[in-house]
Amino acid sequence: MQKVAVFGKPGSGKSTLSKALAKARDLPLYQLDSLVYQPNGELAPQDLFEQQHQKILQSEHWVMDGFGPLSAFNQRLAAADTLVYIDLPYAISYWLVTKRLLKGLFVKPEGWPDGSSVLKGSIQSYKTLRMCPRFWNEDFVKNLKQLAAGKSLFIIRSLDELNHFAENVTHQ
Repeated sequence: MQKVAVFGKPGSGKSTLSKALAKARDLPLYQLDSLVYQPNGELAPQDLFEQQHQKILQSEHWVMDGFGPLSAFNQRLAAADTLVYIDLPYAISYWLVTKRLLKGLFVKPEGWPDGSSVLKGSIQSYKTLRMCPRFWNEDFVKNLKQLAAGKSLFIIRSLDELNHFAENVTHQ
């Protein structure tokens, strides 16, 4: 477990899990939203994002969470030796986005880009969740399993599994 891609729907716990994983394995953590967005909350120029993303992918060790542009996502999946797909039920994802929004009124959420509005980001997360079934579906899982040949693949489908995965990672 040297190059780890953590991905899934908005609000699924990617940032929290990635932080615990990076700490437990002593790996550098890269939260994709910090590459996609500038400190003022605006999108980073695409060429800058691609440069930073490629530099990380070419390094020997990393944990990266998030999705980002589809081409970058596919590159990340190909470069990783470990894939962690958090596939929580939609009702839980909606609840976790809402919980993050409410908590974000007082404290910046885990992995949240500096300068980005929690309200605007949460609205975007709700919109993204509505569109997720078009991408995060059984065809995606089938393709993911084929892509994962020779890699470690973890598919987490419940909060209980997510909590146990995080506990096991930090206690190994």
